[in-house]
Amino acid sequence: MKEPIVLINPVTFPNQLATDSQKATEEYGLQVGQAIQYEWFKRTGNTCRYYNQWVEFHKLRLYARGEQPVDKYKSELAVDGDLSYLNLDWTPVPIIPKFVDIVVNGMSNRLFTVQAYAQDALASDQRMDYQQMIEADMVAKDFLNQSKELYGIDAFNTSAENLPADDQELQLHMQLEYKPGIEIAEEEAINTILEENHFYDVRKRVDYDICTIGMGWLKHEFLANAGIKVSYVDPANLVYSYSESPTFDDCFYYGEVKRVPITELLKINPDLTKEDLQEISQLSSSWSSHYGILNPYRDSIFEKDVVCLMYFNYKTDKKFVYKKKYMDNGGEKVIRKDDSFNPPPQAEERFEKIEKRIDVWYEGVMVLGSGKLLKWDLSKNMVRPKSASQYATPNYIGVAPRMYKGVVESLVRRMTTFADLIQMTHLKLQQVISRVVPDGVYIDADGLNEVDLGTGAAYNPEDALRLYFQTGSVIGRSFTQDGEYNHAKVPIQELSSNSGQSKIASLIGTYNHYLSMIRDVTGLNEARDASSPDPNSLVGLQKLAALNSNTATRHILDGSLYITKRLAEALSCRVSDVLEYSATKEEFINQIGKYNVNTLEDIKDLYLHDFGIFIEVSPDEEEKAQLEANIQVALSRDQITLEDAIDIRQIKNIKMANQLLKVKRKNKEKKDVERENEKMQMQAQINAQSSQASAQAQMQVAQAETQSKVQVKQAEVAFDIEKMSAEAALKKELMQVEFQMQMKLKGLESQAVVQREEMKEAAKDNRVSIQNTQQSKLIQQRKDNLPPINFESNEDSLDGFDLAEFEPR
Repeated sequence: MKEPIVLINPVTFPNQLATDSQKATEEYGLQVGQAIQYEWFKRTGNTCRYYNQWVEFHKLRLYARGEQPVDKYKSELAVDGDLSYLNLDWTPVPIIPKFVDIVVNGMSNRLFTVQAYAQDALASDQRMDYQQMIEADMVAKDFLNQSKELYGIDAFNTSAENLPADDQELQLHMQLEYKPGIEIAEEEAINTILEENHFYDVRKRVDYDICTIGMGWLKHEFLANAGIKVSYVDPANLVYSYSESPTFDDCFYYGEVKRVPITELLKINPDLTKEDLQEISQLSSSWSSHYGILNPYRDSIFEKDVVCLMYFNYKTDKKFVYKKKYMDNGGEKVIRKDDSFNPPPQAEERFEKIEKRIDVWYEGVMVLGSGKLLKWDLSKNMVRPKSASQYATPNYIGVAPRMYKGVVESLVRRMTTFADLIQMTHLKLQQVISRVVPDGVYIDADGLNEVDLGTGAAYNPEDALRLYFQTGSVIGRSFTQDGEYNHAKVPIQELSSNSGQSKIASLIGTYNHYLSMIRDVTGLNEARDASSPDPNSLVGLQKLAALNSNTATRHILDGSLYITKRLAEALSCRVSDVLEYSATKEEFINQIGKYNVNTLEDIKDLYLHDFGIFIEVSPDEEEKAQLEANIQVALSRDQITLEDAIDIRQIKNIKMANQLLKVKRKNKEKKDVERENEKMQMQAQINAQSSQASAQAQMQVAQAETQSKVQVKQAEVAFDIEKMSAEAALKKELMQVEFQMQMKLKGLESQAVVQREEMKEAAKDNRVSIQNTQQSKLIQQRKDNLPPINFESNEDSLDGFDLAEFEPR
């Protein structure tokens, strides 16, 4: 059977303004694939764009491994193509691999953390509520502390010890301490996907590519049976639209050339027949013969088992048309229509056409060198940010930090010229060294003949050389046997050959010069790898030189971090889609939740949030050293505690770490002042207690003295009281006696008075009786006219008796 001929006809890309139904046809997809094939595989002489890129990348990778071809060196040293006179070791000097390893391994040490920041309205409201709650505690701190002291009620929403003191501490607290569960769940979801796909190993390959060939690529996709996959893409096998952007964000198609077993075609398109497979196998064999670089096999018998395929993604737009119908009850109803929908003019009052255009990606698979299109479908599970759903992120993520007009510059490319010169110098040095002869000895035979050892034996050259090499001594005679001056008095002399020394020194200087040129063009100085540090240079200067070297290769690290950030953003969107739409939702949740069961509930609501992704890179050694120096100074001055230093070292963001250091210093100073005040208050309290104790002791002494005086006084008073009591008793007795006497006297006096009254009454009665008698007598006298009657009697006189004698004295 005649072998098919590979024809690459000029084909342009199809019309972007075609309808969606036209874009979905296989003819449209085949035209896209053939246009990409023509752009990259059209041959101009013996070259094509894909071939040139592949050869260039292959050459740079060989240089990066120290395995570059030596044909150019042989042609430089050969004489008319003849190498028979050269016996050299053509193995390349592995200079470039050393510098590549320094850069790539140095980047591997720079660990990073994926940080998710919830920026949707719900998360923003929660963050604002938390901040307002903290601010409320800050404002009411004094009142809440007073309430806690008085009533024992802790009304703080957060710990009073961790409450910020001012707005600066509040902002730092919100950045360091506030981490809602939804953000933690998002970070764990992304990290789980990265670990499952061995991303950190893939990232090393990407970093190596950026350093070696100047660009690095990754691919992310969702496979129905495997979930979210992240894979490495070889830039040598990649095709993409022309771009001048270092991040390739303006490309409208990406593709990847792969050689796959022919049985894989049935997985892509199960409708292929056996005849189709045979035709594709023959076309692939012809393609491998046409482009030998795509054929890793050197035996043609294996070519029929593999097929060259081009997987490509094509960006276009899709129009979504909706029919908006106005209901009789005043309501509205929206119905999805195809892009051919166009309501009649008379129906405009009841219907309205609504259009929306969004970016979409089509996926295609084409057999190279043929018109066979195996697949052309609208991509499923496209990555769309929630904040800008009209945009679709491609599956391929790439970066070329130093690209201009499509030409990629790399670190290895800068070194290849000088690596060739170093290799040539090394070969020249081998030539010179191979032609260097050792130092010899000059022997004057006539001088030896004039020497007589006195033993009668002849002094031959063999004995002279043996004596010379064993002892370094030479026997000679200043005069000959005839008494003349002997010009050969030193019969053996060393021949110091200087052949090649100056050339070797010159070549070594040239070698060092080209090595220095490599350091100059790359910025990788001696301080970067400490290969030859200056013993007279200060340590600070060495670190400064190493820092400058890191700055020279910063673009490589930035490119690697850009790919990581873009990948994390894409994975964030894919996680949301998986949790919302995928049938493997529960399996994915369990896979993430096995690392942290507490986030299971938050994971289920991930798709409701929109996240901003940030890459927090660990500081380099210089930044760590500066931060550690600040920490040590603060520790030495007792401005922070050991726990504070541990917290500060755990923060990867140097700026935030320094801010936290300032806050910790400020809080420590404040606590120290409070502690000093407490000490002063305690000392004052102790002094007051001591003074009080002293005063109490003095008071107790005074009380004791007073008490003793009181007791003495009480004894005296008691004695006086007893004395007075005795006197009172005596007086009482006397008074009683006196009272009794008085009573007796009063009784006697009363008796006397009574007796006197009785006597008076008796006397009165007697007198009245006498008077009556006398009156009667007088009457009788007048009646009888008797003479005067004398009524006196001596018994009636009371003279000589006085009652005053009976009064008490």
